[in-house]
Amino acid sequence: MAAKDEEFLKKLLVTFSVEAEEHINAISAGLVELEKVSSRERQMEIIEIVFREAHSLKGAARAVKMAKVEAICQTLETIFSGLKAQEVALSPDLFDRLHQMLAAAGAETGTVNQSRLAETPEPPEASLRTAIQQSSLPSREATDVRPAGSVTSLRPVAEKRSGLPDTVRVSTLKIDSLLRQAEELISSKAAGAHRLAELREVNATVSLWEKEWRKMRPEARAIRRSFERDDGAVGQISLPERQEKTLPRIPSLLAFLERNETALQSIKSQLTSVAQHLQSDHRALDRRAEELLNEVKGVSMLPFSTLLMLFPKLVRDLCRDCGKDAELAIEGGDIETDRRILEEMKDPLIHLVRNCVDHGIEHPKEREQRQKPLTATLRVAISPKSRDKVEIVVSDDGAGIDVQKVQATAVKLGLVSQDDAQKMDEQEALSLVFQSGVSTSPMITDVSGRGLGLAIVREKAEKLGGAVSVETRPGIGTTFRVILPLRLATFRGILVRVGDHFFVLPTMHVQRVLRLCRDEIKSAENRETLQISGQAVSLVRLGQVLGIAERSLAPDPKRKIPVVVLAWAGEQLAFVVDEILSDQEVLVKGLGKQLPHVRNFAGATILGTGKVLPVLNVADLVRSAVRTAGAAPAHEAEEKPKSVLVAEDSITARTLLKNILESAGYSVKTAVDGAEALAALGREDFDLVVSDVDMPRMSGLDLAAKIRADKKLSKLPVVLVTALESREDRERGIDVGANAYIVKSSFDQSNLLEAVRRLI
Repeated sequence: MAAKDEEFLKKLLVTFSVEAEEHINAISAGLVELEKVSSRERQMEIIEIVFREAHSLKGAARAVKMAKVEAICQTLETIFSGLKAQEVALSPDLFDRLHQMLAAAGAETGTVNQSRLAETPEPPEASLRTAIQQSSLPSREATDVRPAGSVTSLRPVAEKRSGLPDTVRVSTLKIDSLLRQAEELISSKAAGAHRLAELREVNATVSLWEKEWRKMRPEARAIRRSFERDDGAVGQISLPERQEKTLPRIPSLLAFLERNETALQSIKSQLTSVAQHLQSDHRALDRRAEELLNEVKGVSMLPFSTLLMLFPKLVRDLCRDCGKDAELAIEGGDIETDRRILEEMKDPLIHLVRNCVDHGIEHPKEREQRQKPLTATLRVAISPKSRDKVEIVVSDDGAGIDVQKVQATAVKLGLVSQDDAQKMDEQEALSLVFQSGVSTSPMITDVSGRGLGLAIVREKAEKLGGAVSVETRPGIGTTFRVILPLRLATFRGILVRVGDHFFVLPTMHVQRVLRLCRDEIKSAENRETLQISGQAVSLVRLGQVLGIAERSLAPDPKRKIPVVVLAWAGEQLAFVVDEILSDQEVLVKGLGKQLPHVRNFAGATILGTGKVLPVLNVADLVRSAVRTAGAAPAHEAEEKPKSVLVAEDSITARTLLKNILESAGYSVKTAVDGAEALAALGREDFDLVVSDVDMPRMSGLDLAAKIRADKKLSKLPVVLVTALESREDRERGIDVGANAYIVKSSFDQSNLLEAVRRLI
């Protein structure tokens, strides 16, 4: 019995997690809106809504024996009961504590948003009581709390309905399973089409037999009549013994064929009838499968609001952390799209919003100097672009992007040469922000500065068959536009042959298919190119990229060369193949957990013939083609290990940092404080300094300041690794000239290594 109860409780916890997420999201949205509104009437409405949500969550938590969540909800009820009675006043400190409590409840229920800026510690009860006491109303005055990161609420008020609900909760796992089964019908459709084609071939063969028999029928009948008239005449002719035995049987053989002519016609008629019925059944299956797939995809559609509801809290936290003030406006949240698209675009959109707050929006003092409103405007708007596409616009009214800084960073990273950078127009230079590693941030922090966010945005958008672009106006603001499909399109692929091997190329990345004469291929810098719309496009052989041995055949000057032009990340590359076969609908399957990523391959598909073909990964193909063509950057050559000086007074932290850096291939020396580190810098050269902030004799801030003041060391990169995580501490790091500020509470070795790689 106990085992059954435990199993039941596990199932109940799954249901509770879904319900808890809804309550926590509703409470969070209510808190954010409550900070913004000034109307006392609306404040009381929101307080009542949050109070009821907290009460419902408390009851659900009690049912699954989650005492900690129940206690948090009890405290929330107490606070909001005081707000209802006007015994507690709204204040920024109280809101901070309430959000901390909500984060703690989310951590307990497993519904914490993984994309939020940083883990929010649970507030000590004593601190919470202090905040409540400080918020006690001395009078009944209305409050107007408008902190940084306020949000324009577009959330509709839910209407109460009587009777049975018209919706039910279904696990997304079940929906995904149903969708996969519906997608399997694509293979069944292809197999049915192939069997129909085979039957038609058989029918054509029978028709050919019948046609040939009709041609031979007059001659056969003449032979038969000849044998009937000259019975026995054959025996008078001198013939070999075998022919003497065979020829007399010809009349009976011809008679047999004539008797079975009717049977042949009957078989042909039956084959024709079966082919017609099979074609009709195939059309019905095709139509029903398409309808079923569309219906199941429709079930997977969710409004953008399910994703955008996370943004008000995100903007609030970012603004408070960066010392900025912004108002978020959300439009078009009711537009629906495939849930899988929302899941894929969640992190990229968070990157865009974070980028706008951290890089785009100025601090209030700067905005005042530029005669701008102190509260910046951040806008996320969703709108239909066409029948099957949607546009997401993320914009700010900040300082805009410094294009010259972008170019300088790209040149420093070796992404473009100095000459190429100077030849770029403004839009080409601006598109460099989507290259990995490019960032105009003066410091690498836990918020931004690594140059990965916008690269991820473009990669995700193009993976879904979309595109991303950016517009900027200095001093006025920046706008990012993301074009996405409303639904994940059924995968179509182009079948190509290389030698004896067959592959599928995703149609979404195929720009065009060409057949070239040899004189259309030119050579430039030891590489083959061709002209497409007036632009030189590199030409490579797909077989060479995939490591397939090519046949040594004599070149035929008259033979047209099949070429597939692929596009990825704004670049075009042409691939030579031996044959381009067809374009058809396919179902892509992964290679399994044992092969999570195989270079150049995205998965496999099964054709109607039952043959399994690999589906190629275009992003990997482009990168592999660059390596194959010998176009890898020169800095990838073998170099002497970079040297790093680590200044840290804790022997444990010092040993950890040293091991991490040495494991990554760096040469590391250590110092116990800033004074010893400065002395080491005077004795030998280093490529980078990693330093703690709080150290005896000389702090990391003083060390960074002295490095910047020294003409010889002024360009030396400095990374501060510290437990001090407030905005003021980071600003002090910027003031002394540190290049990166990594907080130990969110520290992992990837953060450190990313910063080091970018700086040296």
